[in-house]
Amino acid sequence: MTESAIESGVQSAPTVRRSTFRNDRTKWIFLGPAVIWILLFTIFPLGFAIRTSFYSFRRGKINHWVGLDNYRYLFHDPALREVMKTTLIYVVVVVIVEMVLGFLLALLFNRRMRGLGVLRTVMTLPLFASPIAIGFLGLTIFYEIDGPVNQLIKTFGGKGVPWLSNPTWAKVSIMVIDAWQWTPFVFLVCLAGLQGLPQDILEAAELDGAGSLQRLFSITLPLMAPTIWLVLLLRMIDAFKVVDIVVSMTQGGPGRATTLYGYYIFLTSRRFFNYGGAAAQGFLLLLIVSILVTLLWGRVRALYEPEG
Repeated sequence: MTESAIESGVQSAPTVRRSTFRNDRTKWIFLGPAVIWILLFTIFPLGFAIRTSFYSFRRGKINHWVGLDNYRYLFHDPALREVMKTTLIYVVVVVIVEMVLGFLLALLFNRRMRGLGVLRTVMTLPLFASPIAIGFLGLTIFYEIDGPVNQLIKTFGGKGVPWLSNPTWAKVSIMVIDAWQWTPFVFLVCLAGLQGLPQDILEAAELDGAGSLQRLFSITLPLMAPTIWLVLLLRMIDAFKVVDIVVSMTQGGPGRATTLYGYYIFLTSRRFFNYGGAAAQGFLLLLIVSILVTLLWGRVRALYEPEG
């Protein structure tokens, strides 16, 4: 190595370090405000909610310190146990229906067909409507006296169904509306996953004589597993937090038949002004969702990690 090259290398090292430092500083100048903003709107509400859960409230104001009493009451509240049971049934049913329908629709539309773009656009329209508007639309559709659904049933000689006054049918109605709104989300993600699969593997399996079902269960589903688990995770988290549809369609009734956990927290805070109890209920929901996220995310991560 020549003497000039050595000198050039010695001179370039500090320059590289200064450039790296400058880039790091520039990065934080742009990221800093966003990070501070997110922390302020995350850490402060979380800390305030933790503080609130240790107090009792009267007429919207702090009454006195109660320690862990709000959390202890969670395990002795019969209404909360009923609400939790209703919520678990709701989450399991709607998530299964949405996952199955969304994946089947993705399989159906994962091919060349006339008007495919228009059909995809029409199918995704419910995603762009607000949940509260979807709930009022469901209230109109399932109106018992002369709603479209009951009118259609009566046209074929049937009797009207008490969609919103019968506990069982009220649960079915909010499940149908939720599935109608969120099945397109599952459809879009699964369709994107199907279109990203390596086509050479599927074509080779077809040339080897594998049937459609054999290709589906032996190739497509294993390759789609990371996407399916991720969509399942997202939908379960959202299903636990449903409030809008219940507020606009059933108000939690008849009785407590459609009172889901998110709506129960809303009632505790805004109708009974028990903000301490509502905060404790919110942290119980956070614990349940965190456990589910941990379990499902562990499964997703295991699928993405290479073997060995």
